[in-house]
Amino acid sequence: SVAEKENMATVAVRKKEVSRDLDHCDIPYYVSEFVEREVGNDYDSLRKLDNLIDKLSENKKRLEEQVLTVSSEVPKRIQNALKNAEDSKKSLSQLLEEETLLSDSISSHLLKAQPWMEDLNVLISQVEEIERHLSYLKWISRIEELSDSIQQYLMTNNVPEAASTLAFMAELDIKLQESSCSHLLAFVRSTVKFWHKILKDKLSSDFEEVLTQLRWPFVGPPQSQAFGLSAVASAPDVYNNLEMLFCQLLKLQTSDELLTEPKQLPEKYSLPPSPPIILPIQIMLNPLQKRFKYHFTGNKQTNVLNKPEWYLTQVLMWIGNHAKFLDDKIQPILDKAGSSVNAGLEFSRALVMLILEKLAADIPCLLYDDTLFCHFVDEVLLFERELYSVHGYLSSFPSCMHILSEESCFQRWLTVEKKFALQKMDSMLSSEAAWISQYKDITDVDEMKVPDCAETFMTLLLVITDRYKNLPTASRKLQFLGLQKELVDDFRIRLTQVMKEETRASLGFRYCAILNAVNYIATVLADWADNVFFLQLQQAELEVRAESNAVSKLQLGQLASMETSVFDEMINLLERLKHDMLTRQVDHVFREVKDAAKLYKKERWLSLPSQAEQAVMSLSSTACPMLLTLRDRLLQLEQQLCHSLFKIVWQMLAEKVDIYIYQEIIMANHFNEGGAAQLQFDMSRNLFPLFSHYCKRPENYFKHIKEACIILNLNIGSALLLKDVLQSSSENEMLKPNQPSATAALNELGVYKLAQQDVEILLNLRASWPNTGK
Repeated sequence: SVAEKENMATVAVRKKEVSRDLDHCDIPYYVSEFVEREVGNDYDSLRKLDNLIDKLSENKKRLEEQVLTVSSEVPKRIQNALKNAEDSKKSLSQLLEEETLLSDSISSHLLKAQPWMEDLNVLISQVEEIERHLSYLKWISRIEELSDSIQQYLMTNNVPEAASTLAFMAELDIKLQESSCSHLLAFVRSTVKFWHKILKDKLSSDFEEVLTQLRWPFVGPPQSQAFGLSAVASAPDVYNNLEMLFCQLLKLQTSDELLTEPKQLPEKYSLPPSPPIILPIQIMLNPLQKRFKYHFTGNKQTNVLNKPEWYLTQVLMWIGNHAKFLDDKIQPILDKAGSSVNAGLEFSRALVMLILEKLAADIPCLLYDDTLFCHFVDEVLLFERELYSVHGYLSSFPSCMHILSEESCFQRWLTVEKKFALQKMDSMLSSEAAWISQYKDITDVDEMKVPDCAETFMTLLLVITDRYKNLPTASRKLQFLGLQKELVDDFRIRLTQVMKEETRASLGFRYCAILNAVNYIATVLADWADNVFFLQLQQAELEVRAESNAVSKLQLGQLASMETSVFDEMINLLERLKHDMLTRQVDHVFREVKDAAKLYKKERWLSLPSQAEQAVMSLSSTACPMLLTLRDRLLQLEQQLCHSLFKIVWQMLAEKVDIYIYQEIIMANHFNEGGAAQLQFDMSRNLFPLFSHYCKRPENYFKHIKEACIILNLNIGSALLLKDVLQSSSENEMLKPNQPSATAALNELGVYKLAQQDVEILLNLRASWPNTGK
């Protein structure tokens, strides 16, 4: 054993002596590991050395063969790679030599060709200049040819061809606009202007003569006209001339637009772009424009600031008087000529431009007189309404609303609108009939029981909406919407002030009228929120807020998803006021009910006779004051409040009475059999029927009372069984928390609202229990 220990120590020392070199391939370490693994401390395993040596020799031989194979292949691959590289180098050298030769050849050629290039460039420049001159002369020649053609046509009285040729010349003028040849442009323009004036004067004169034969313009009503032909014998010829001249004037439209600078109002009015009025309609409008300027400009008696309706009505009359003629006689000519113009709308648009110029001139004189300005705006809005509704004017055309939207005028409009609205609110609230419904005697109409002041106020808001809904921009509409919100808030504050004066009489007529008013305004605003017009304003408000980062992402999301509306803030404030007022009313009635129930609370429930001892059950005398008070107040509120409000009131009151009787009367007393039966009779035959006018199953609103009466009136056997079930359920609750028997037993009796502990208390309030020996 001593020898073995020495051997083991020797091996251990050797293992310690052989350490691994991590930076190099450490053969001694691997040999040592191999010997340790194959031989170890077992000297008997030395017998395996022969086999081990043979195995290692075989491995060595196989490895040597692999090394020889690899060492013979690698030099061949390297040789091939070197040969390829050498070939590539030679090819690259040849390419570089060829490139040098070619580059020298090109440079030499360019040097020799340089003089030729310079001479050629000079020639090319000369050719291009000659071509430009030639083109210039061709244009001049072309214009002169067209000019000569127009002259020839006019000499032979072929006006239609002359007009067509002028139209072609005008198109050439438009094509040349990008040219830098200023003299050529001036020549073409002057030529067009020359012939345009001649043709326009000739055609206009002939056209006006035809219109005169038709007795144009028609200043009388349509029924008094036969299109001005009642005294014209050769009507077909006149109409043929009208059509011919109208078409020829249409051909001058392009040149007329080139030469005539359109008359425009200042940019501050932000009028939408619109094409010029077509030339024949312009000529037809000349006599009407002269009449308008004669009567409504300068010092004429018809030109007064306080009578804008005079010129507005006159224009509407002109539009109406000429509508049939334009539709029946002029529109077919336009359709035949392939024009997309609507004759009636074109005529209206031209006359409206007269109105806009007049408005722009008059407004600065009206801004500081509230009465005149308010009347002016009213008349303009009436004019707009008739223009759109009767005459089909398009919203894309310039209109009076663009003039009213100008900053100074618009701000004044807002101020005046607010001023008169507040005055109207003052008068409607101070009226003797402010809190009386207009429809109080008409039951079908008076469901909401809306006081006159609330209905007048909402009509005022509706009128304001009608006044501003045709404004051209969403930003202006949003400013008016802001005014409406201010007015709603102001009216709410006024209602609150009047309500506070009536707080002591919270069941009085005026208090109920205020409550009806608040409910009506909130209901109407909620309906308006779903209106397409206000939904569009909500979208516009969303875009404005998103641009200004004025609200949180949550609020933007709510607006975008239509979860909220433009009136939500106002509706929430009104709903809060309504809830406060309803709560105050219910509390008032409930206090009266509690005062009337004092005797009923003191009823001797323990000593009342049983049902068998009474011939007929009757209402407890002490319950009469409470039930009478409740009945009278319900009737009073039903008469004074609208249906939706009264429904909330009686349900809130029923909940309070239910809890009060349950907690203050039932849970505060003990009951014998007679007392329990009397309580059930008072509740089910007297209290519950008070509410049967308002719902089919009133007992469902008195669940505490109903279920307490069920428990108190159980027969002895059922009560004992229920008590045992509840007690065993309580004892097993810790062991079996999901024990269903108690809940199932209560549900079987019709008890769903009361908790198990409450039922146990109620069972203990029963005075008559048999002696079970427990």
